Amino acid sequence: MPGRLSKIIHHPLSPFTKRAFYAIVVLAIVMAVGTFGLMLIEGWAFVPSFYFMALLATAEGPAATPATDVGKIFAAIMAFFSIGAAISAITFTFGPLFGSALKEGVRYLEKEEERLKDELKRKDPDAKTHSC
Repeated sequence: MPGRLSKIIHHPLSPFTKRAFYAIVVLAIVMAVGTFGLMLIEGWAFVPSFYFMALLATAEGPAATPATDVGKIFAAIMAFFSIGAAISAITFTFGPLFGSALKEGVRYLEKEEERLKDELKRKDPDAKTHSC
């Protein structure tokens, strides 16, 4: 499995690499827009604005609340975009890895099932085929 996994990740034309890259770029753009929007609307410094957006994107729920109504509306809109962008980035980055691992696990279980069936047949050759 490590050989195939390496081919999926490191192939230069891999859709995995492109999708993950685009998803991370979209997340970075959303985070930048949100950070600078909060700096302009609320007058916050860079670090508190970025921290606020990071907590929104991870659905953690920031401790601070924007003071203005415009800031609250902006934060609510950015919450939808940032959470979606974060989920997409995680999915596109790690989804193919989980899919590959799941396929390997299913193949292993199928082989193990066949092995156990063969073992049961050898132990009880007179019995008819058992149905599960």
